Amino acid sequence: MELQDIMTTRVAVVGPDNTVLDACKLMQIHDVGALPVCQHEGKVVGIITDRDIVVRSIANGADPKTTPVRTVMTKEVICATPTMKAEEAAELMARHKIRRLPVVQNDRLLGMISIGDLATTYRLVDEAGEALSEISEPSRPVNIIQ
Repeated sequence: MELQDIMTTRVAVVGPDNTVLDACKLMQIHDVGALPVCQHEGKVVGIITDRDIVVRSIANGADPKTTPVRTVMTKEVICATPTMKAEEAAELMARHKIRRLPVVQNDRLLGMISIGDLATTYRLVDEAGEALSEISEPSRPVNIIQ
């Protein structure tokens, strides 16, 4: 099965010059944990996750009302193509320990695929489960605040 058959095509995006607060509001409205960061013509230039916002912005004392998305987004985005096989996407996610992939063609965003999308595709339950277990390997805390 190809990603174009199972990807989400109605994807909320944010621009690199929008604020972190703008990204947070979009995540809340659309009930998502990640947004592709796109230029006006739809070119993906980054991705911002709820984790990026907490770790790279809030934890550093940055003001979400004034901090631009470009300063906290992940710039090296791993992307998929619409004709990529779902199994390949699961392997890509596992290898890079990521849960979501923008699906692009000719430098334009077409959709998003998540580990959840793969898990709900009956043929990929094993692959998605394996990918999720590899992505979600527990880490050991360096410091515990009590």
